[in-house]
Amino acid sequence: MLDRRQILAALGTTALATLAPTALLAAASIKPDETSALLVIDVQNCFLPGGSLAVKEGEQVVPVINKIAKAFANVVMTQDWHTPGHVSFASVHSGKKPFETIDLPYGKQVLWPDHCVQGTDGAALSKDLSIPQAELIIRKGFHKDVDSYSAFLEADGKTSTGLAGYLKARKIKRVFVAGLATDFCVAWTALDARKAGFEVYVVEDACRGIDTQGSLAKAWTDMAKAGVKRIQSADIAVGA
Repeated sequence: MLDRRQILAALGTTALATLAPTALLAAASIKPDETSALLVIDVQNCFLPGGSLAVKEGEQVVPVINKIAKAFANVVMTQDWHTPGHVSFASVHSGKKPFETIDLPYGKQVLWPDHCVQGTDGAALSKDLSIPQAELIIRKGFHKDVDSYSAFLEADGKTSTGLAGYLKARKIKRVFVAGLATDFCVAWTALDARKAGFEVYVVEDACRGIDTQGSLAKAWTDMAKAGVKRIQSADIAVGA
């Protein structure tokens, strides 16, 4: 029969085993290689302070992204790129207000303030981003009747942006996702990247969320279930 000391020791071992995966991941430096790509999601003026759909503390992701980007030879950036009068704009739907939802042919749609309209300053990438090696910009949401959060698929779940094919042609196997907003475009990108067969990391402190009606907690839960790895910028080995 086990005595009290043995039981406590066993419980301690179990607790350490439970914590080990997280602790090991946090302690390890992840070194991006030529099969790794950083996806910088929608760091645009509309989502930054003063923008029409400003994400709280959204500007704080910029220096973090600039820092970790130095570790990546492969960087892709995205832009929301909506038509005037886009279906996702509350202003298009009589009597509706921002953050309400409606049913569209492809499912539930959150209604937003007008944002990231093609060619406007609000749609421009932050001038403070400094990632000269970024080789591709994916524009999404340019079909008037379909929203597009994910960098891979539009909200109908079937219209491709072409990003998966591009990354696979470049022999990319794992992607690191950062940007705005955690619970929408970042999460949808991460989930679709998993569906496309990539190993996926979301860099938590390089993202900020909107968090409407519990959306942030749900996004993290959905990503965890899909096998998305939640890390911090300090987990990425960045050279001098």
